[in-house]
This record gives sequence, C-alpha cells and structure tokens, in this order.
Amino acid sequence: MENTNNVSEFILLGLSQDQELQQVCFVLFLLFYVVIILGNLLIIVTIKRSERLNSPMYFFLRYLSFVDICYSSVTAPKLIADFLVERKTISFVGCIAQLFGVHFFGCTEIFLLTVMAYDRYIAICKPLHYTTIMNNHVCSWMVVASWVGGFVHSMVQTLLTTQLPFCGPNEIDHYFCDVHPLLKLACTDTYIVSLIVVANSGMISLSCFVVLVISYVVILVSLKTRSSKGRLKALSTCASHITVVILFFGPCIFIYMRPSTTFSEDKMVAVFYTIITPMLNPLIYTLRNEEVKNAMKKLWSREVTGGGKLKM
Repeated sequence: MENTNNVSEFILLGLSQDQELQQVCFVLFLLFYVVIILGNLLIIVTIKRSERLNSPMYFFLRYLSFVDICYSSVTAPKLIADFLVERKTISFVGCIAQLFGVHFFGCTEIFLLTVMAYDRYIAICKPLHYTTIMNNHVCSWMVVASWVGGFVHSMVQTLLTTQLPFCGPNEIDHYFCDVHPLLKLACTDTYIVSLIVVANSGMISLSCFVVLVISYVVILVSLKTRSSKGRLKALSTCASHITVVILFFGPCIFIYMRPSTTFSEDKMVAVFYTIITPMLNPLIYTLRNEEVKNAMKKLWSREVTGGGKLKM
C-alpha cells in the first residue's frame, strides 16, 4: 500500500455546530473535567495516605483513578477548547498522538477492570488463599501487564492508521481522532484494516467483558452459601465494579464491534467512555464503599485539625 499523504491537518466537526449550544457545553464539560481531576486525585491521595486501604482492591483502584485522569486528559482539554473556536483543527501528528493516547489508556483501563474482577473473584471465592495468591508481587505484575497490553494494542491501531494514505477530504465527524472516522477518510480500500480493528479493539472489549460477566456469575453463585451480612458486604463491593464495567464496556463494544462504519450517535456514545465514566468512577467507588468514605473523612479531619499538607 503506497502511503501518499497530502493531509497536514484535520478539521474536527465536534459535538455540535450550534454556537449557543457550544457555549453551554463549554461550561458543562469544563465542570465535568474538573470533577474528573479532583475526584480521581482524591481517590489516589486517600488510598495512598490511609493505612487501612492497603488491600489489592485499593491498589488497583488507585491505578484505575490515575488511568482515568490520563484517559480523559487525552480528549477533554481539546474538546473544551474547541467549544470556543469556530474552526476546530488538529495537526496530523497531533491526531495520531491522540489516537494512540485514547487506545493506550482505554485498553489499559479495560485490562485493569478485568484484573479487579479477578481480585474480587479470589477474595470472595477463595478467601483462605487470597493473601497468598494476590500478594504484592503478583499485583504489581498485573498492573504492569495491563500497561504493556494497552501499549501493544495502541501501537497496532496507530501503525495501521499511519500506513493509510490520506489525500482529502480532511473533515472528521467527531470530537477526537479515532480509528473509524480516520478509516472513512482514507483514499483506499480499508476493508481488511477495518476487520483487523474489529479483531483488535472489538474482541479485546468483548472477550474481557465476557470474562467479567462469567467471574461475577461465579461470585454471585458462591454467595448463596454465605451469611446475609457477608453476602451484603460482597454485593456492595461488587456492585460498584459492575456499574463501572457496564458504563465503560457497553459503549466500547457498540463502537468497536462493528466494521468501519460511523453513525451520528457515535459521538455521544464516545462521551460515555471518555468523559462520563472517568467522572463517575470516584463517585461510584466512594458512595458504595464505607471504607473509602471513612478514610476520606479521617484524612479531611486530619488535614483540617492538624493543618497538614496533602502528599501524593
């Protein structure tokens, strides 16, 4: 495939062309982004400073919050800034970098959520062996594997896209650079590439989602033998994770488990997994988790009464 690239920049059409609506969206999404940063930073600081939140679940949650900050930061600042300008452009290099970042952090989050489900499975179904199986060494390697898996996946997506020829037009009907909108602009047959994208992004999303569903079915079945108190505690912990999984995996599967076709709904669906889910994660994990809420209260009272400074 000869790579003849006559495009030096792309024009993003954004979420809306209505100027008044864009002003409203600017305020709304700026608020969303501030909540994402502050909420996830609060989770990270609380877990790091609390002596009680030292289990593998909170170890993974801390990294999930960090990934959420990075993931949303790939698209949100550009989206917010574009609400204030009429012509929304992004350079070819910037577009490819954004594509890489979206898939890198997005896929890392998928693997982290899968690892967290495995952690819950071991904790609930094999409690006597939990500390042996989920030791610090294993947990660290699981996080490393998630990052490496995200990097490999993202490199495949990026290399596939950079090998395509772009000779015009250069308008992307989206608010960020993603594979499907770029395949639509390539001036060559992209059928094979689109199948590889489905096999790569789509199957990772679907297979991890199936693993998650199976793990939680096994967990729910095993809870039948537990006491009502133990059952409620386990369900409360798992409910937070299941909520996040549905919010994140649902839109991802909708976008990436189909060939290279784009729908008008894609942009709003993408908002869910790039902005809404990272914003809701801190709320979901804190509102349904008494340990995290108590740790936050203690941290706040310690800082207020002691005049201490938060240390990352």
